[in-house]
Amino acid sequence: MKVLVTGANGQLGQDVVALFAEQHEVRGLGRAQLDITELEQCLEQVESFRPDVIIHCAAYTAVDQAETDVDGAYRVNAVGTRNMAVAAEKVGSKLCYISTDYVFDGKGTSPYKEYDKTNPSGIYGKSKEAGEQLAISLCSRYFIVRTSWVYGLHGNNFVKTMLKLSEDRDRLKVVHDQIGSPTFTEDLAGFLLALVGTEKYGIYHASNSGTCSWYEFAKAIFEESGKATIVEPCTTDEFPRPAPRPSYSVMDHLSIRINGFSEIRPWREALVDFLHKYSQVKA
Repeated sequence: MKVLVTGANGQLGQDVVALFAEQHEVRGLGRAQLDITELEQCLEQVESFRPDVIIHCAAYTAVDQAETDVDGAYRVNAVGTRNMAVAAEKVGSKLCYISTDYVFDGKGTSPYKEYDKTNPSGIYGKSKEAGEQLAISLCSRYFIVRTSWVYGLHGNNFVKTMLKLSEDRDRLKVVHDQIGSPTFTEDLAGFLLALVGTEKYGIYHASNSGTCSWYEFAKAIFEESGKATIVEPCTTDEFPRPAPRPSYSVMDHLSIRINGFSEIRPWREALVDFLHKYSQVKA
């Protein structure tokens, strides 16, 4: 297959490019090569390469900043996705749009299924949902993959932040009243590779298996990396942020099961793998 990846220099994009390149012809485009908010650029890149699949990783992900930069968030997440959907449809390409658990309000008490009603509460979630709707309405062959709590070897993320803080602090407070599922980018990339080669279109929830709070995640990071840092639980109210955080963002992997895909491995197993690889990169 010929695969075009947007956001190729991002945390997920780099792993997608590396993994897909082992089996397919890949064109990875970062922001310098493609401004997804410009329709003509999108059409030009897609029509020149004529990919079988577009993995649309590029996104506006600054959750707090989005609350004041509303136009910016929608320009990238809605208009940018529209542009890629239009370009994909023009050449008959499949479109795989990476979305988020933030399309739900996080007030639920049981795992969200792919076809549950969305109800985003912040601008980031609303703009990503707008992208979903545009992909669905403009592209006849689409995959929408919602993921959560993403971390990987590239870019900044919660795991790296915790490890960095542990270097000069022996005690940390981390919120315990937000529950979700961490996702290692390499595992997500592996699922995308299995998914886009099929015609099993639709919406998917993809994260590592199992759930935890950020507090439990932080404890696991220190336990598995042999750090002595003590983690204390605290509430979200103790750390107010501009954008609302979902208190419960666990997603049920219904589509993965009913379409015959393999469940993604448990989050703690993935964390151990990440920490091993990260220690080698830093060494």
